[in-house]
Amino acid sequence: MAKVKDIYGKNYNIPDLELFKNHIKNFHTVNGYPDNSIHEENGYYFKIDERFYNSINNLSSE
Repeated sequence: MAKVKDIYGKNYNIPDLELFKNHIKNFHTVNGYPDNSIHEENGYYFKIDERFYNSINNLSSE
């Protein structure tokens, strides 16, 4: 299971990595670039900036 840190430094285990990536891509990017918005999931908050966007795209579900 893939794991990321939220903006508060809490570890979040992503239950479905592909679903998570698709949501970020579809709702938190403009023309393929992160829009610096905040994504909330199960009480965890993520700032969708270039650094975070690149890091989740490099994750694998293995």
